[in-house]
Amino acid sequence: MISTALLTDMYELTMIKAAMHAGTAFRRCTFELFPRRLPPGRSYGVVAGTGRALEAIQSFRFGSDEISFLQEQGIADEMLAEWLASYRFTGNIRGYGEGELFFSGSPVLVVEGSFAEVVLLETLLLSIFNHDSAVASAASRMTLAAEGRPIIEMGGRRTHEWAAVASARAAWIAGFWSSSDLEAGRSWGIPVSGTAAHAFTMLFDTEEEAFTAQLATQGIDTTLLVDTYDVDEAIRLGVRLTDGKLGAIRLDSGDLSTEVHRVRRLLDSLGATKTRIIVTNDLDEYQIAALRGAPVDGFGVGTSVVTGSGHPTCGMVFKIVSRADSDDPTAEQRPVAKRSKSKATIGGRKFVMRQIGADGKATAEVIGIDVEPRADTNDRTVLVDLVCDGTIVGSEPLQEARQRHERARAELPLAGLRISRAEQAIPTIYVEPSGGTADNVYLVGKPPANL
Repeated sequence: MISTALLTDMYELTMIKAAMHAGTAFRRCTFELFPRRLPPGRSYGVVAGTGRALEAIQSFRFGSDEISFLQEQGIADEMLAEWLASYRFTGNIRGYGEGELFFSGSPVLVVEGSFAEVVLLETLLLSIFNHDSAVASAASRMTLAAEGRPIIEMGGRRTHEWAAVASARAAWIAGFWSSSDLEAGRSWGIPVSGTAAHAFTMLFDTEEEAFTAQLATQGIDTTLLVDTYDVDEAIRLGVRLTDGKLGAIRLDSGDLSTEVHRVRRLLDSLGATKTRIIVTNDLDEYQIAALRGAPVDGFGVGTSVVTGSGHPTCGMVFKIVSRADSDDPTAEQRPVAKRSKSKATIGGRKFVMRQIGADGKATAEVIGIDVEPRADTNDRTVLVDLVCDGTIVGSEPLQEARQRHERARAELPLAGLRISRAEQAIPTIYVEPSGGTADNVYLVGKPPANL
């Protein structure tokens, strides 16, 4: 098991060292990981990375090599080094289930424990959730635009080699059908797919030799790439070699919005009425949406999905929201918050309820501040237990996250399904206790304008 302990910012360790010497490092605290706001033009985000984060927490251990490095760099003194050597996260984590939707201010993770053990996880958690959720959010918009037609994730050649594996996982949660990345298939059980590139065709003296070789090993249900030379001649060749039973052709260039109509007519005229048309060529959700009325049977997406389609991070932050005044693990925590003009936060532990109307559609994201919001019949709580007293309890098959996403997206109102110039699908509403009364009357509040 490779340690993830140094996948962290130096300031986390310098804070812990200073807090240990000041006697405050082991005060019980609650931190929240949340996005300040959705990216412009997005109506919702998708939580992804939870399973990866739980695995990373398990391997977050400081061995002798890591501690020696920290001491050599002057980062860890003897007191800190001794504590790091036995570090294990012993706190609690609640969070949005993987695949769930999130909105502005949504507390995607609520992490509770001593200041030292929680703050140490900041960079690890943010790096996973910011990346994976950005990919899943973009992928969800693409599968929404595709309207049930399959999309293959093929961005492994457009990002860091291990980011490609995480991206394939996140895209699959959001509805992609398969990935071209073999490590993603091995690591996460994601279906993999792939056929041939232009280089394969150019390896042979003729296109017929290339197609014949591919058909011989992959069968007639394979997908032939037909735009290396002349598209029409390649299609006629593929149909002839398979007696009209060719599985699919792929277009990777040209004006797809007009080309696919012409190609469909050609295939039909040749009797290949069941041959599918797959399109690639730097697609994103906007181009996929533009092809809604075109005879396209599937898509391949690379660069745009692994880079979050213009928003490579969700802008999530990790902030302390409450703390105790002593090391006593039973001590009551009190809210704390930043008051800076442009980056204020809301203190207090959060509880979340997704408000659902009689028609089954979401109407609001209700966040209770130090209080659990009242729920009507159709409403549902969003936060689930992920870690309890240091024990991981939230592990689940990846299929569960995929199904959760499908159910959550189905709750979106019509306005939340827009691709272009979308606004947040449902409002974020904050509630707080009304003066400590016991009759469950709450005041509806709004987040600070600069949150």
